[in-house]
Amino acid sequence: MDQINKVKSISIWIFIVPFVAVNTCLILITQFHGLFPNQEDIIHSTFPYFDGGASISRTARPYPSWLVFKPAMFLTSFFLIKYWLYNKDIISFFDKDHKNINKVVYFGIASAFALVIHSIFLGIKFDSDLYKLFRRVVMLMFIIFEIVAQAYLVSTLYSFKDKLSNYINQKYLILKIYLVSTLILIAIISIPIISLPGNNFFGFNLKFFKHALEWDYFIGVISFYLLTYLMWKKN
Repeated sequence: MDQINKVKSISIWIFIVPFVAVNTCLILITQFHGLFPNQEDIIHSTFPYFDGGASISRTARPYPSWLVFKPAMFLTSFFLIKYWLYNKDIISFFDKDHKNINKVVYFGIASAFALVIHSIFLGIKFDSDLYKLFRRVVMLMFIIFEIVAQAYLVSTLYSFKDKLSNYINQKYLILKIYLVSTLILIAIISIPIISLPGNNFFGFNLKFFKHALEWDYFIGVISFYLLTYLMWKKN
């Protein structure tokens, strides 16, 4: 069916676009300091996936980084909406009355809208604790909606995996289940810790841990779409 080809095609771009955008922002702000009119924005050598030297938003919000980041996130959000709608059609084709159809779509599209809202307000400064809380809540909602949508999708596909035997490489479906389970487990363990006020946790500096976790978790979330591309067979 045509929707399978569409999901396969769009999923690789949901991985590539944010991956390239975020790492481009990182390279710009750490290596091309002359591009930044405000030298307070620059960051010296760091590999945040390991050392947590900066958050993603810290690398993306200064000019000109946001010129890369914001359009990329808007494009990714558009791709996400298409992706979840295509998956709704696929599920309906194999099991039109499946109980998870609407849940997959609602949480998936909600995550896309949360990403749009986060991107719009990135870099806009208001000296308000309520505004800062709003931004954190939006980012948290994106993560929750995205992971819930992914969980519902893989569980739904697994429920009729025998019908998909001619369409998918089942080892990648299993990998997606492991990936989503790991992301859920990490979220359950880490959210209470990173939500603590301040950056001290029994003498351990949480600031760098939070930043490294953010970068690594980001890779985990978008890797779901790389596995989607690998899972569906060419039709």
